[in-house]
Amino acid sequence: MKEFPPNHYERAFENWLIDRRIAYVRADEHKRPGSPPESVKNFDFLLCPPDRKVIVEVKGRTFRGTTLAALHGLECWVTQDDIESLQTWRQALGPGHEAVFVFVYRVAKLDVDFDGCNVFTYGPDRYVFFCIRLDDYCRYMKRRSPKWRTVTLPAEKFRESAIDLSTLLP
Repeated sequence: MKEFPPNHYERAFENWLIDRRIAYVRADEHKRPGSPPESVKNFDFLLCPPDRKVIVEVKGRTFRGTTLAALHGLECWVTQDDIESLQTWRQALGPGHEAVFVFVYRVAKLDVDFDGCNVFTYGPDRYVFFCIRLDDYCRYMKRRSPKWRTVTLPAEKFRESAIDLSTLLP
């Protein structure tokens, strides 16, 4: 029996990959290569579509709004460790590897205008996926919390950079 990741956001994403027959490897995110303080956070998935390799860090969030028109109300913060680790993995794995954040939003309300966004149902929940390339994220990110070492994208830059996951992985 296949063992799925522990959180529902990653399980939904993995099932989306399975449904679309996209080859992938799931990383063991509980083991960090190296010894502290030089250890590197593992990514979540390595996708293997025919034309390239994609290093994925999944970020699960809840969407509590009623419409996805103009992509308002979508949190997209990450940690500085997420950024640094994806950069390290991309460099270590070499040319032909792209690094991305996949934001997996669980839709909290029943009546939502998806404004043409693809919706994935997994169990009792509905999800929408948006992808942001690491380079785009780094280009536009702003500090969110120095204490927690988090960064985020301004809303307009998120809307500019976010692509539907189906666009990245047809």
